[in-house]
Amino acid sequence: MMKKIFLAAAMVVLGSGIFAQESESPWTAGADVVSSYVWRGLYLSNAAVQPALSFSSGGFEIGGWGSASFDGVLEADLYAAYTFGFGLTLGVTDYYFPSIEDGNDYFDTGKATGAHIVELNGGYEISGFSLAANYVLNEAGGAGSVGGDKYFEVGYAFNNVSLFVGGGDGLQSEDGDFNITNIGIGVTKEMTITPSFTIPITCSAILNPDREKFYLVAAISF
Repeated sequence: MMKKIFLAAAMVVLGSGIFAQESESPWTAGADVVSSYVWRGLYLSNAAVQPALSFSSGGFEIGGWGSASFDGVLEADLYAAYTFGFGLTLGVTDYYFPSIEDGNDYFDTGKATGAHIVELNGGYEISGFSLAANYVLNEAGGAGSVGGDKYFEVGYAFNNVSLFVGGGDGLQSEDGDFNITNIGIGVTKEMTITPSFTIPITCSAILNPDREKFYLVAAISF
């Protein structure tokens, strides 16, 4: 029932922007093409197309984000968030994985079953520094969550470079205990297509000390 209410509310809010003037449209849309899908230091799939759609009004934003990989891994998320004027953002995200076999019914209301992870999100940014804290509401079993999973990350961005260090427990960690799982650097460069049109390309080097894995990921944004 909670997921039905969340989806209905999302559709109502998204629909409220249909009649906005084009020059003042609250809608944004885009997509990334990534060489592999690495999330918080975890490898989730190979190359993927990742579309995004959002509606914003003031500090409020609601939207959807997805990933469709060439090896058949699918993800379709809904989120809602509010950003305060002093840099704090609070929100909730429903991660949904339709490609999970057995238990991928979107309207499955079982807290410990199905292909959903529902997570509270908090973030704060100031002068290039960022802090993030996340907490999973599911009981054990929801799309691999152990229930109450936590993930924290600190970052710093300057010019076209971003540095980040993150760690968590539950599904983030190999043994379930809190570990550093995501250390990396990302660099973005604008690729010139025409004198008036450029496409950003981001390359990231990511180390997961917990699982002893290292990844190089490229992303093109449209």
